[in-house]
Amino acid sequence: MTSGDTIRVLIVDDQVMVREGFSVLLNAMPDIEVIGEAVNGREAVRQVAVLRPDVVLMDIRMPELNGIEATREIVAADADAKVLVLTTFDLDEYVYQALRAGASGFLLKDASARQLADGVRVVASGEALLAPTVTRRLITEFSKLSDTPRGPAMARIGELTERETEVLVLIAQGLSNAEIAEHLVVAESTIKTHVSRILVKLGLRDRTQAAVFAYEARLVTPG
Repeated sequence: MTSGDTIRVLIVDDQVMVREGFSVLLNAMPDIEVIGEAVNGREAVRQVAVLRPDVVLMDIRMPELNGIEATREIVAADADAKVLVLTTFDLDEYVYQALRAGASGFLLKDASARQLADGVRVVASGEALLAPTVTRRLITEFSKLSDTPRGPAMARIGELTERETEVLVLIAQGLSNAEIAEHLVVAESTIKTHVSRILVKLGLRDRTQAAVFAYEARLVTPG
């Protein structure tokens, strides 16, 4: 999507009050429009195929098809799909699984209207919702579920240059492109180029998966 366009959102949750509440909050924003709702993951997959929303707000615990599997199916069908996971708990193994499945980030269900709208905007712009401390803590905690780095992950790390590896570590620490550029004393456009090359070389779709990759490959020490 281009700047100035309205962000089209699909809300997926099995609780009608949650769907209606988020719908009211988001529709009150001048740059966001809720174009549909789904009551479970299976319906979400169908709705995404038809409506092609810019962002999917996805609950995790739902009947028929949970948010993790729904996210996996949606991303498999469209690599550019952007899913923002909703959860009640910030430290939640299911959220970590959703990030690995292709979600671009997550928000707590008790997020303020401003946090919700900002989260939608961040994900719609192509960025991952990684900045909040709770996200970094979640990735750190659940990267511990894997005792050893995955073989393919370690092999692909060798394809990165020293500077690309450095940028990947900073991504995993939750820094934005601007913050990484300031840290490394280079232009932000240079960092954007590095990030693009990292994603291509590692076969990853966005910064969230890059951060998960860095932790699982032990480039960043949990804790």
